[in-house]
Amino acid sequence: MEQKAVFINGELDQLVDWLDEDGNIINASDGGMIYVDGVYHWYGMAFRPLPFAGGAEGGQTTATGVVMYASGDLQSWTYEGVILACSEDPEDALYGPMRFERPKIVYNDRTKKYVLWCHYVKYPGNHGFDDGTAEAGVAVCDTVNGSYQWLGYTRPIDANGYVRDCTVFKDRDGSAYFIYDRHVGEDFRENCDRCQYIVKLSEDYLHVTDEYQRLDAVYWREAVAVVYHDGYYFMITSGLTSWDFNQARYFRAKSIWGPWEDMGDPCVGDTDHTTFHSQGTYIFQVEGRENLYIFMAERHNTGNFLKSSYIWLPIEFLEGHRLRLTYQKKVEL
Repeated sequence: MEQKAVFINGELDQLVDWLDEDGNIINASDGGMIYVDGVYHWYGMAFRPLPFAGGAEGGQTTATGVVMYASGDLQSWTYEGVILACSEDPEDALYGPMRFERPKIVYNDRTKKYVLWCHYVKYPGNHGFDDGTAEAGVAVCDTVNGSYQWLGYTRPIDANGYVRDCTVFKDRDGSAYFIYDRHVGEDFRENCDRCQYIVKLSEDYLHVTDEYQRLDAVYWREAVAVVYHDGYYFMITSGLTSWDFNQARYFRAKSIWGPWEDMGDPCVGDTDHTTFHSQGTYIFQVEGRENLYIFMAERHNTGNFLKSSYIWLPIEFLEGHRLRLTYQKKVEL
């Protein structure tokens, strides 16, 4: 009998240690999943074991880089190592501590390359408004778990739009899109405009193009995770409350360009409206299971970022092109 994959999410207010095969805590923050040749590769930024300090000593930054884990069954995870490393050279753009925030990897079928996009924040890793503190960074590799070559950073559309949380979505026709919280105005909370924008990537996925769209309905939202199902694109999002958990909202559209429709909170039974004490990071399909998609989310622990935790929940697709998330302390696939 085939062994089932089991995800232990724990109680709503619980931080659960997800361990690799060596017994170490899986430290892959705000990343994603990519399936290659029978193997799932789970990747993310390696947090530091420190509290949130708002500066160079903050655990929300990395001095390691983006790391990757591998599994054939979504149950047992082997550490594959650092795929995009920080530098020890103070003159290097990747000098740590810094941030490769919300890294996402897509495979380009034409070039046979794996391309990683992220929200890049230079040393010491503080979000800001200066060059290098609010950018879209890109790296590329011949293999999914190899050493990615850093190609630099850019600011899509124009220099006035700061990059915050981001994701990358690869569509069925092979086109790829950089989707991000575009921040205009030099203030984080007052007198600024923050809305999701979608920007088409070049055919090789290494550059942004001049094809873009403001998603007016997806205003003042971040932590976007996108999935296509049965004729609709769905986008699960978080509000802008920094490290404090908040109520999710999801949106749908028949075209990736929109118009996007606000469908409300996807979480059922979330009585305190905190997305089950988590923030979304990515959605992936379980191979061989046509309608089984997993919503990956994270419980950030600002007292010790290394002890952050994860929750993975199956998405329920409903009649009328709707979806919902129901909390499960233990998920068996």
